[in-house]
Amino acid sequence: MRKMLDIQKKLVPDLVQVLQKRYDILHRIRVSGTVGRRTLAASVDLTERTLRAELDLLRAQGLLEAGTAGMTLSDAGKRLLEEMEPLVKEMFGLADLEEAVRAKFGLKQVVIVPGDSDDSDDVKRELGRAGSRVLRHVLTPGDVVAVMGGSTMARLAAHLSVPSPLRDNWFVPARGGLGESVDYQANTIAAELAKRTGARYRMLHVPDHLSEEAYQSIMQEPNVREVVDMIRSARIVVHGIGDATAMARRRKLDADTVQEILRDGALAEAFGYYFDREGAVVHRMATAGLRLEDIEAAESVIGVAGGHSKGEAIAAVMRFGHDDVLVTDEAAAQEALRHA
Repeated sequence: MRKMLDIQKKLVPDLVQVLQKRYDILHRIRVSGTVGRRTLAASVDLTERTLRAELDLLRAQGLLEAGTAGMTLSDAGKRLLEEMEPLVKEMFGLADLEEAVRAKFGLKQVVIVPGDSDDSDDVKRELGRAGSRVLRHVLTPGDVVAVMGGSTMARLAAHLSVPSPLRDNWFVPARGGLGESVDYQANTIAAELAKRTGARYRMLHVPDHLSEEAYQSIMQEPNVREVVDMIRSARIVVHGIGDATAMARRRKLDADTVQEILRDGALAEAFGYYFDREGAVVHRMATAGLRLEDIEAAESVIGVAGGHSKGEAIAAVMRFGHDDVLVTDEAAAQEALRHA
């Protein structure tokens, strides 16, 4: 594929430019869902006259549908975009970046979307879409999937779709989540994933952090124990990655605990554990749900996180060494490599 692209760039450079322009148009419409021509023209930096000609061609090819609210992708357009992604990654140099990150951290697979999630909600949505595709590809009948909470996981859930219902599958929260925004709780995300796939789900109605005494007590409850046992048997784990300070405060840890975590060198948070820059666990809180040994035993661990501000945190969690797949964006990938 690369050799063919190099030949095309030399012999027919305008062909590559046209391909990239039309891909940008289709991609922008997919990200927006439905978009008017004026807004679209501004986002792809084309005049309305030039864009009108391109849209007419794409619509004649059956790739677009026009409605009163604007342009949307047809099913054929959505399929074409997915088929084009390997080619476009070669054009943008993302394939090389994916391989560099994969090799540096010893991962099975790395998927990178263009852009920076810190600067664009569109990139955040693409990150969720890419994460949902990875999850869809690793799902097999009968799987138990444990999912963490957070805004990235919520976007992943919003994009997951399967060709037929997964009636034998279970989605479960990786840990308790009371105390976070309801939309971003692991319970909510597990339920949404189940609804979108026709699978089943269980909820874990316990606080995210517990005292040791409360933890020992709550684990004696048969209903809690049953859900926790299912969570700890998960074949697939899907999680986000956060900055240690931001996550500690979001989880409403007291100031003394936050200072203790930072003194210990915590840089990143994932699965409810705090990691230093070398990927060592420096802090954990008693919580019902996944333990490190359960993550190590899972067959597929998928990390989904983006934004240049998370690059160093992503590098720290990847050094921990138990992720199989990383889904991230271009800016975070470059930062992760820089800190590696």
